[in-house]
Amino acid sequence: MSRRRAREHVFILLFQMTFINQEETDERIELYFEQHSHIKEEDKKYITEELKAVLSKLETIDELISQHSKKWKIERMSRVDLSILRLAVFEMQYREDIPNSVAINEAVELAKKYSGDQSPSFVNGVLGSIASSLGEPYDE
Repeated sequence: MSRRRAREHVFILLFQMTFINQEETDERIELYFEQHSHIKEEDKKYITEELKAVLSKLETIDELISQHSKKWKIERMSRVDLSILRLAVFEMQYREDIPNSVAINEAVELAKKYSGDQSPSFVNGVLGSIASSLGEPYDE
């Protein structure tokens, strides 16, 4: 499975996590993979590990998003956009093998596919601001 497709699965699961209690995480993951039985075991492992890694850093990730989303509180963001931002910020902060520009571009593509018309520019703006604060300016 391509990294892009795996990222999309992580995003979808991350989005689904916004609707459940933390105690239901493993059950939700299991149900997701039952519904996507075509996913190979090695890909399931990667997706699950990536999802749990994002979830383990959620407080730090959300703080960073809050600092850079001008006039937008996390509680007011759409769950789709928030999930996209969380995944991208995780990749930017904790995945040294993923350049910030790739994380941002992939997030914008997810926003184009899954969110509203204004979302790609919103996601790009927030992530560009975060990249700049990390000392890695991002040019669209």
